[in-house]
This record gives sequence, C-alpha cells and structure tokens, in this order.
Amino acid sequence: MSASPQGPENRLARETSPYLLQHARNPVDWYPWGPEALARSKAEDKPIFLSVGYSACHWCHVMERECFEDAGIARLMNELFVNVKVDREERPDVDEIYMKAVQAMTGSGGWPMSVFLTPDLEPFYGGTYFPPRGLYGRPGFPQVLAGLAKAWKEDRANLAKRAKTLASHIADEGRAKATGEIDPAVLEASRIALVGQFDPRWGGFGDAPKFPHALDLRILLRHAQRTGDAAARQAAILSLQRMAEGGIHDQLGGGFHRYSVDERWLVPHFEKMLYDNALLVPAYLEASLVTGDARHAEVARRACDWALREMRTPQGGFASSQDADSEGEEGKFFVWTLRGLEDVLGKKLGAQAAAWFGVTAEGNFEHGNSILWRHEPAERVAQELRTSLPELEAAMRGASARLLAERERRVKPGTDDKVLASWNGLFVSALAQAHQVLEEPRYLEAARGAANWILTGMRQPDGRLFATSRHGRAHLNAYLDDYAFTIQGLLDLYECDFDPRWIREALALDEVLRDRFEDDEGGYFTTARDHEQLIARLKAPHDGALPSGNGVQALNLLRLAELTGRRELAQRAERTIRSMAGLVNRFPQAFSALLLAVDWLAVGPREVVVAGDPRNPGVREMLRAVRSTFAPQRVVALAGPGADLDLVPLLRDKPPGANGARAYVCRNWACQAPLDDAAALRAELAAPIPVA
Repeated sequence: MSASPQGPENRLARETSPYLLQHARNPVDWYPWGPEALARSKAEDKPIFLSVGYSACHWCHVMERECFEDAGIARLMNELFVNVKVDREERPDVDEIYMKAVQAMTGSGGWPMSVFLTPDLEPFYGGTYFPPRGLYGRPGFPQVLAGLAKAWKEDRANLAKRAKTLASHIADEGRAKATGEIDPAVLEASRIALVGQFDPRWGGFGDAPKFPHALDLRILLRHAQRTGDAAARQAAILSLQRMAEGGIHDQLGGGFHRYSVDERWLVPHFEKMLYDNALLVPAYLEASLVTGDARHAEVARRACDWALREMRTPQGGFASSQDADSEGEEGKFFVWTLRGLEDVLGKKLGAQAAAWFGVTAEGNFEHGNSILWRHEPAERVAQELRTSLPELEAAMRGASARLLAERERRVKPGTDDKVLASWNGLFVSALAQAHQVLEEPRYLEAARGAANWILTGMRQPDGRLFATSRHGRAHLNAYLDDYAFTIQGLLDLYECDFDPRWIREALALDEVLRDRFEDDEGGYFTTARDHEQLIARLKAPHDGALPSGNGVQALNLLRLAELTGRRELAQRAERTIRSMAGLVNRFPQAFSALLLAVDWLAVGPREVVVAGDPRNPGVREMLRAVRSTFAPQRVVALAGPGADLDLVPLLRDKPPGANGARAYVCRNWACQAPLDDAAALRAELAAPIPVA
C-alpha cells in the first residue's frame, strides 16, 4: 500500500535542493549526506543505502513513486539500513565516486543510482533503478534489501573485503599518473576518431541513444579550420542541422532536451538541462560564423530566449533544469495530436502545421501523440502543400506562436530552481558569446546579472565560492567545475564590455584553484585539499556530460596569459595538459575540452586590440568584424576609456588613430601594421592560418 506523499516530513525538509525536497514526505527515514547519517551507521553497525539522482530524472520519479512512497518497502529500508539521499548536481564529488563503483560492479551506470555502503563508506553492492517487484529475472527492491541485509549479518567479512578492494581501486584511479608530452599527432588522431564515429545520415556519433556532444562538434570545426578537412566540417555542421530539425530541439519554445533515445534525434528524454543548452549555444554560434547560415544563429538565439524566459531566478542566476514529466507522464507537455493542432489553428492551417512538424494521425510517439520535428525539407513541404516557401514560412511563424501560447496553458513540468555556480558559469559564457555574435543587449545584461550573483550571492567571506544556492541561500563548498566554468564566463564577459573587473575576478578565482585544488604534478582535483574526506580524491580529466574542468581551466589560463602577459599562467596551463598527456594521447576523442587548449597552442593565438571609444561607430564596426569571423584562437581587448593598462599591458601604446578607431593584430605580442578599416581587419582574421 502506498503512503500518501502528504505524510509527515523527514529530515530532507530542511534542505534547499528541490530533488531532496521532493522526497521530504516519503515514509523513508531519509538523511541528507553528512555526519549525522554516517555517525548513526557506525553507532548502530548498519550499512548505508545511498540513493543518488536529480529532480529532472524520469526514472528517479518512477522509483520514488513505486518504492520510496510504499509504506512496506520504506519499513524494510528503515529497519535494515541508514538511508541517505543525494542530489548529484549538488554533490558531484559523491556522485562521481559511487558511479565509478556501480560501473565497476555492473558494467553500466545511470540514475537513480542505488549503492549500498559499509559504515566506512565503502561500496559493496550497487545498481540503478530497482522495481518494486521482481520482473524478467530482475530482483524486486524488497528482495535486494532483504538479501543484502542477510549477507551483512552472515557474510560480513567477505562483503567488507570486497568493498575495501573496490574503494582502494577507485582511490588508486584518482592517484594514477598520466604525465608526459602531448603527441604532436593528437589533434589529427582526434579528427580521425570523431569523423570515424560520425553518423553520415543523421549526424551525431554512434547509434542510439545519442547525446549532443557539443564540445566534440566545436573541436571538429577547429580541425576543419586548421586542416581544411571537409569531412570534419561536414560532421559538425550536419550534426547541428539534424539536432535542430529533431525532436530533441523544442520546436516551439527553443532550447534542447537532454538526449535522444533514437538515432534520428526524434524522441528525446524530455528533461531540459541548463548545461546542455549552455554548451550548444556556442556550437551553433560558431557554426553560423563558419557557414554564414543564419539558421544556426537562430537556434542559438531561441535557446538563449528560452533560458531568459523560463529559467532566470529573481537573484539573476539561472535555474538548473526542467522536468521530463508533467501530470505523471513523460513528455506530455510537449507532444501534439493532429486534432490538437486543428483545434488551435483551424483545419487548413492545422494541416499545414502537421505537414511542417511531422504530426500524423497515428503519431510518432506514445498513445497516438507526435513530437514536433522538422526532418522534411521546407521546400518539399511547400511543394506538397502547393504554396510558396515564403508564404509557408510566414504562416508557420504565426502558427508556432499560437501553438506556444496554447502550450503555456498546459500543466508545466517542474523546474529545479537551484542555481549551480558551475552551470551558471557555462551559461554566462554562452550568453556573452551570443551577445557578441547576435548583438543582443539582453544577453549581455543577463550574463552580467548571473555573474554578479555568483560573485556576490555565492561568494564566501574568504573569496571561495559556494556550489549551490536557492532562494538566496547559498551553501556547500564549490568544486573545480564551479571555478573553471565561472572563470570562462568572466573572460567571455570581458570580451563583451571590456570591464577590467571581470579579469580581476577571474584571476582571484584562479588563485583559489591554484592554492586549494592544483596537484603538485599538474592538473586539478575535483575537490579542494580541505574538502570533506571521502574514500577517494579524484581528478576527472576527461569530458562527460560536462566538459572537463581541467580542460576548461587549461584554456582559461592560456587566455589569461595572453591578456595579462603573465607567462606563469601559460606555464601552469601547459603543465595541466602534460599531466594528462598519457590519457589524451590514447583516447583523444574523450578529451575535446582539453584539446581546445592544445589546438590553441598548435595554431598560435592572436591578440586583437581595438583602440578607441566604444561609442564611436568605427570602433563598433571593428568589434563587429572580429566577432563575425570564426577565429577562435584569439583574445580581444579594447584600448579605450577605463582600460587598465597595468592589468592588460598589451593595450599600451596603441592609439586609436586619426579617425578614432584602429585595430592591432598581434601574435606573441609582436604586432602587424595597424588597421584603420574594418574590412581589412576581417580579411586579416579570416586569412588561412599557417600551422607548423
């Protein structure tokens, strides 16, 4: 018999995480991760059941509904275990360690993650979703609980030995050394590997399920730029095109869902994550610069508008995610039927919209519903409907607005409104880059607001960051990603408004990383040296759903070195790269974030200085020339009013010229002849790069 979700509150009611609060009325005697739960486990000699998930996770909701709200199952859990709930987005350190354990035990992982630990926090059994009853040879959760409790009593020594061995293996992995020299052919190896995994029909990499892999697409664009390889360019551009056409892209509201369960990008896992969109916006912006195709820029614009419309918090930060489910059904908010389109648009326009968005009478999803997608070429749809393409496109713009307005009347998926410093740093970066390419003032204003919230509302008195905040309450010590992603955002903000404050703040956060996170042999640990002691301290060198903090920080340091002239910053970046060289050389396709830094060094960055008052039309045209050119291996600075010549010494001795606007293009601080014409600047930046 299921307990009412309106039952008595448990300890999770005092937490800020919406995911933990979702479980605050479960009959399970939940603890948040912390000393209270660990002390009880030791005192009562009970193993720990650790359940890790996040609020937008569909199967997390299923397991809660089926197991954690069931009074009988809860009674077993409370009697046999100390039960701990963790939001993986708040505690990526805990999630990373025990996901490694689950993958080692089962060969796969995912969420909800279910792990059983000794009182010393060593894992002895794990899995993901467990059903309430045995099904298709899979044990039900009550059977798992009873069997593990019996083994704990009767075979403790064996369980503890296995747990200690696994914990030791995970700790050793965190200490593994991969220091060496980067193979000069590693960028070529990355290009070959990514092009080889590319799906030439549907885009993306491999078979279903398909994830966006935004960093892989961005490194492919650089491979194409560096080598002239048409296959690398095609792999990136076609993938972005197919995703934009697919159901993974919210055709009405903008932004992207987390991944596609099929190879065609049609059926998504419907949750929307801030970080996915933060990573995809720059990829689409860069594709627009490479191709000149405004459709890529429009995809980026709509993703930014979605976030400003639906994800911005009163403090100026951005919420973490939107749920996959509404009214208990995955995707219900987003899908349509043919009848539903006609009810909103009328029969003729509804039929046109159905052809435009691939909606059929039988549906392409569950229960006769259709996910909107744009696989059919627009020209072909117009031909089939016997109308001109401009007329059809205009009609569909109006139809989309009406459908979106109608969709807004539905019961919306829940929003996880906690603000994560790391994901907000990524989105500050995305908005700043969108402002530069799209010239949209709202994006700069929003980027400044989010950056200010991180630097004030999520800052500790000693200058360190907090990892998370909700409704203005910030807590939990920040991780590597929080610092690295925020520094990236600050550097991109500087290249928008050229306020030297952003560089000063970036340098201050880098000092925290250097003092508290940096490994003596190069690279960075996920957690600070004075962080809570767990069974392992990991470095996480490769990319996952998020780019590697090590890779992002390596490029941050290279950019800061160019702007400030501090050679020691570049040396630390190079030491970070060398600290992972052994792994990068073997598996280059897993290190695209780090390879952005390797590409930067291989091509050789340029320092672009625009001199003059930013209110001068000529200065604005110079900046537009820089921002409309795909030349990613560069920094941009403004020698204008308010410039800090001590902080950014490359601005010295660069006057604006007789017309009040002049550009200087330099490499290794040696400048070419100054340019007084924006077209000449654009041509200089677009010229092929000689690469040794």
